[in-house]
Amino acid sequence: MEAVCLNSGPVFDDCEEYEDGGDCSVVEHDNEIHENDSKKEPPQPTVGLEFRSFDEAYDFYNMYGKEKGFGVRVSNSWFRSKRKERYRAKLSCSNAGFKKKSGANHPRPETRTGCPAMLVIKLVDSKRWRIVEVVLQHNHTVSPEIGRFYKSHKKMILASKKQQESTPVTEVHTIKLYRTFIDAAYNGSQEVEETDSGLPVDTSKHLELKEGDAHALYNYFCRMKLTNPNFFYLMDLDDEGCLRNVFWADARSRAAFNSFSDAVAIDTTSLRNKYEIPLISFVGLNNHGQPVLLGCGFLGHDSVEYFIWMLKSWQTCMLGRHPQVILTDQSKSVQIAVSKVFPQACHCYCLSYVMQRVPEKLGGLKGYESIKMQLYKAVYNSLKITEFESSWGQMISQHGLKDNKWLQSLYEDREKWVPVYLKDISFMGIMPIKENESLDSFFDGYVHKHTSFKEFVDKYDLALQRKYLKEAMADMESRSSSFELKTKCKFEQQLSRIFTKEIFKKFQKEVEEMHSCFNTRQVNIIGPIMTFVVKERVESEGSEKEIRQFEVLYETTQVEVRCICSLFNFKGYLCRHALNVLNYNGVEDIPSQYILPRWDKDYKRKTPVDSILSHVDVNNPVELYNHLHKHVMRVVEEGAQSEEHYMAVLKELEALLNRFSLIDDNLVSL
Repeated sequence: MEAVCLNSGPVFDDCEEYEDGGDCSVVEHDNEIHENDSKKEPPQPTVGLEFRSFDEAYDFYNMYGKEKGFGVRVSNSWFRSKRKERYRAKLSCSNAGFKKKSGANHPRPETRTGCPAMLVIKLVDSKRWRIVEVVLQHNHTVSPEIGRFYKSHKKMILASKKQQESTPVTEVHTIKLYRTFIDAAYNGSQEVEETDSGLPVDTSKHLELKEGDAHALYNYFCRMKLTNPNFFYLMDLDDEGCLRNVFWADARSRAAFNSFSDAVAIDTTSLRNKYEIPLISFVGLNNHGQPVLLGCGFLGHDSVEYFIWMLKSWQTCMLGRHPQVILTDQSKSVQIAVSKVFPQACHCYCLSYVMQRVPEKLGGLKGYESIKMQLYKAVYNSLKITEFESSWGQMISQHGLKDNKWLQSLYEDREKWVPVYLKDISFMGIMPIKENESLDSFFDGYVHKHTSFKEFVDKYDLALQRKYLKEAMADMESRSSSFELKTKCKFEQQLSRIFTKEIFKKFQKEVEEMHSCFNTRQVNIIGPIMTFVVKERVESEGSEKEIRQFEVLYETTQVEVRCICSLFNFKGYLCRHALNVLNYNGVEDIPSQYILPRWDKDYKRKTPVDSILSHVDVNNPVELYNHLHKHVMRVVEEGAQSEEHYMAVLKELEALLNRFSLIDDNLVSL
């Protein structure tokens, strides 16, 4: 590791101003220039602000000083010894400290006051400078009305004189993030604005931020970046510096992606329903079947270009990995964007999103209730493609719907959303396949049609904390509780020791419903593959029972089973029909390939962790975080088992933090 040294004294002379010669005295300000200076309140230095370069950070503080009425200088810098690369600096008020005593016969009078005002900036990720410490208070009078300027402002004054016919220089290199938020807040309610060239800018493709929204978003990102080292965000700006799109994901979302990203839903409820905030959420299911957030963002415009940016941002955040299955609504923009960014993934339309639009699209038709009943029967009850095609065709013909464009589009895309076409895809429970199922929004109950950006930021942490608490409670219940068995079936007993509580309850329902299946019989055999038919009494219209037949394939050598209902691929556990066939053939334990690890109550602890550090890029903080997070989760899980475990873990963590402090102190002293 490269050695790091700290210069005990300032790198510049005590009297030196950045990139300027001469002394530190104050000279009179040109009145004409002073009158042209911008009167708007300058952005205030805040811990967490980031800049693209050291010069940009310096210019930002210098501009702030000019607007407030004080000079700026670099009072200290830290360099890495080998490359002489600056990685930390302290920018101070020009009145900071005191001059060295001079041996001259007529020394200049002391003009400094030992002013404490300053900010410390630090190089992060080898490419951005971040404010890590700020003191705003001065111990002397500061005012831009004094009519004087400091040497550090000389560069800006000269630049202003060259622009006599235009407005003076106001922001030299103010950070793009802050400027964008301020501009967006000021112009967000306008439909069209003009650029410096006089050409109109279409703000309909920008995020429409109202008063207070910009600062709320900005402050949230700054706070999260400070308190959550693995917090990730990207912002999409146009050539005018206006904010178009935003994406972010916290550390827990990024860690959850490692475990629960096999099947992901891209929730665009806010866009579909034209909410005030154009929120997009990336959602998976955890080992309790609960929705887990994998990232979210705001989309400035419903277009292919904007969706591609959002998906690529998510992909970048997740280190280039991609889900196996992606669920979305029927948006063509989303469809094209997914095919371009994630060509390897299987893209489907979420069934509940499609069916939610039935009243809107068909509600005004004559015979709507009959149409709806036939549509639902075709979609939810078809076991074979021929059944669906027959039912759909009958519905279209009977009600004269041949020219209905919405139904035409649904039929053309049927292989993307109708369950009978999707039986070979592993959805891991995220695809709703029954009439009473739906995929609820992750922020359901926290976001409504008129929720503002500011309100959402205020509720965001609350929503996540409640979700995490619910997950933690489910973890504890699954590990500490013994589940009530409702049958004497060994399948139920077997999975009660493995599955989380919620997933076990769903599987237990299949075991209980084995009694509704009868007359299991073999109808065909080809080599090791046998075909069975299982009859089941199922509810139909009203309270009547209908007898349906389910074909089940059973392979004897590998003990593999496959039912025509394909519940295992849709939900991740075997159906009652497959269980009946296993039981019929004397199989007492469910084969291991049908016990998915992702439903294991100890899944987070059992997730394989690479213990060899050489596999991790030590220069990539994201990889380091993810690697450590996997290890630490095991410690956290064990620590929550009892008070004794908790105290032991807490003691070791405190000792480890103390060791880190000693390591940092030793590095600084080198």
